[in-house]
Amino acid sequence: MKILCVIDILGSGGAQRQLVNLAIGFKERGHSVSFLVYHHHDFYVDTLIQSNIDVNEIIEPNYFRRLIKMRRFIRMGDFGAVLSFLEASNFICEFSGFPLRKWKLVVGERSANPLILKSIKLRLFRWFHLFADHVVANSNENIRMVRMINPLLKNCHVIYNTVNFEHWKPDVNYIPFKNRKFKLIVAASHRYLKNLNGLIEGVNLLSEKEKEQLLIEWYGDKIVGEYFDNSYPEAIKLIDKFNLSNLFIFHPAIHNLPDVIKTANAVGLFSFYEGLPNIICEAMSAGKPVIASNVSDIRILINNENLICDPHSPNSIKSVISYLLLCNEQEYKEISNQNILSAKTFFDKNQIVNKYLKLME
Repeated sequence: MKILCVIDILGSGGAQRQLVNLAIGFKERGHSVSFLVYHHHDFYVDTLIQSNIDVNEIIEPNYFRRLIKMRRFIRMGDFGAVLSFLEASNFICEFSGFPLRKWKLVVGERSANPLILKSIKLRLFRWFHLFADHVVANSNENIRMVRMINPLLKNCHVIYNTVNFEHWKPDVNYIPFKNRKFKLIVAASHRYLKNLNGLIEGVNLLSEKEKEQLLIEWYGDKIVGEYFDNSYPEAIKLIDKFNLSNLFIFHPAIHNLPDVIKTANAVGLFSFYEGLPNIICEAMSAGKPVIASNVSDIRILINNENLICDPHSPNSIKSVISYLLLCNEQEYKEISNQNILSAKTFFDKNQIVNKYLKLME
């Protein structure tokens, strides 16, 4: 089958990582796979080229001309199936199939942003899902919101994120609490929704003894251009204000994240909303304890209230960090083993690739 994957940009975001992983999975099954994007970014390009997956770019700043050019590309490509992720890409693919098309179209919702319930444009995007064969989301919460907007949708599916268990596996040689510092790793781009400021405020509420134990390493790109917000500069000022600079280390987004996670005591996510965060799925597969906001399907994946926080409450963030700092080695191992079991249940790559292929075939 000839499959086209469509997304806005091949940056380091979670939706991009998932679509790239799926594309590689399709390719491994013998399908012909290519990408279509409309913003340039090199983060995943080499990964795709190594898997013999072509990347096509239509860089057109004018929205209307971009829409027409992408429609022409999709309609003339003789594809058997088109899989798109994120709302603007979904709309482009749905518009491209109107009024008639010969290919299967599967569109992917990847964010449970509450704004979609209020924005006229974002609500309109969800009504265009009537022109798709299937709508897939990576959380039950996301599907619930989409159906609130468009109750006529029938073919809606929840398919969780895929995880490569060969890359994300427990380190049998890792000894928890071997080092004096408790290393908490966060992997997220610098945007307000990722709630770095809330994390800083929560950390500031820790006791001095707890602060001495803790080291937080954040891996993520500083957003530039049209997606820029002021979250990172504000966060640095807040860190200086609270004298926490010795607790935070910032790194750019990297490809060898599994090697970094191996060195972590725990992985955190403090976002205000998410579809289904990749890093939580991957950290669970690697046997790491995770602490996360009460967003998406986190309560289904993490069966421990002490590890789930309210992202709007610095006190709640402080409490989940304190809980982990107080865990003994046996409690740590129990959390680790439960996460591995959940990951094998929910994130198996072969099962998830099969589910997408079944929809497209």
